[in-house]
Parts: sequence; C-alpha cells; structure tokens
Amino acid sequence: MEEIKKFIDTIYPMNGADWNFFSSKLRTETVKKNTALIRIGEVENYLSFISEGIVRFYIPKEESELTFGFLFENEFVTAYDSFITQTPSHYQIETLTNTTLWRIAFQDLQEVYKKTESGNVIGRRMAENMFLIKSKREISLLHKTAEERYLDLFRERPKLLKQIPLKYIASYIGVTPQALSRIRRRIT
Repeated sequence: MEEIKKFIDTIYPMNGADWNFFSSKLRTETVKKNTALIRIGEVENYLSFISEGIVRFYIPKEESELTFGFLFENEFVTAYDSFITQTPSHYQIETLTNTTLWRIAFQDLQEVYKKTESGNVIGRRMAENMFLIKSKREISLLHKTAEERYLDLFRERPKLLKQIPLKYIASYIGVTPQALSRIRRRIT
C-alpha cells in the first residue's frame, strides 16, 4: 500500500486522517494474466491502482481487436467514463500480465470525496491528467504518421515495447502487424 501513498502524495499530499480514511476503503486483488477487469456492457464500479502488472484497453472486433491504451504499475486504471456516469462501458480492460490492484468502489470513493479535505483535489487532478493523456493520443492520431507514433512510444515508454505483444502495439498505433514490421525494419 506504500506505493499508492507515494503516488498520491505526488499529486497532493493527504494528511494522516484523510489517508487513514481513504486507505480503509481500499481492497487488494491479484488477478491472472488475460483476466477481464471490465467487459463491454458492464458498469465500472472500481477505481484501481496497479501495484504490479500491465493492463490494456481495447474494443473487440470480429477481424481484429482495437487496442487504444496501456497502463503499468503505479498508475490508476478504470473505465473512467463508465465509472463517473455509472453507465455500461463501450470497451474492455484486460490484464496482460499477472496483476495486483488496490481497488476502491464507486460509493466508497464518493464518501472519500465528501469526508476528506484532500479527496476532491486529488480526484480533480487525476481527472485532468487523464484528459491530457487522452487529448495527446487523439492529437497524435490526427497529426502524426504511424512511424512517428511508434517512435514516440519507443521514447516515452520503452518498457511497453519489451513487454507487450507486437500485435497490440500495432493496433495501438493504428497499423497492421505487417506494417509495424516494415516500420521496425526501416528504423533499425
């Protein structure tokens, strides 16, 4: 639980009472590789902190899946739009490795927001950060080539390229696995 405390303190330090209240609501869960954390049509009920592992966001399709996000340890994961609206998700989240999560339920988080001084500030800053990540991805898809997106990914998240199957990386940058192979040959 120490890693989640350190992460939150980088956003906005929680005083002892707030941390004790918040941490009393957290539950740990370890799930195996390839476990769905949420499926299309389900309502997201948890905000989770990845203590260990990798997850991906994707939309299943008949021909191939559309991967649009990855998260690693020391990051929060949730189907955020489903979580805040309490409506069914339009995408799925699955673990790519054995994963350990610290989870807080929607209702418990609402209670944290109401009863702590720092909960709302942390929640707002996390939402702002998620927006910036999403905005950066959209702009990249609209203005950069697949090769530029791959190189950006390589610079920003080299760990991703070592731990994630290339078919998911290809989908993430918006190309086929064959096109990704050609990009990789060109730049090496």
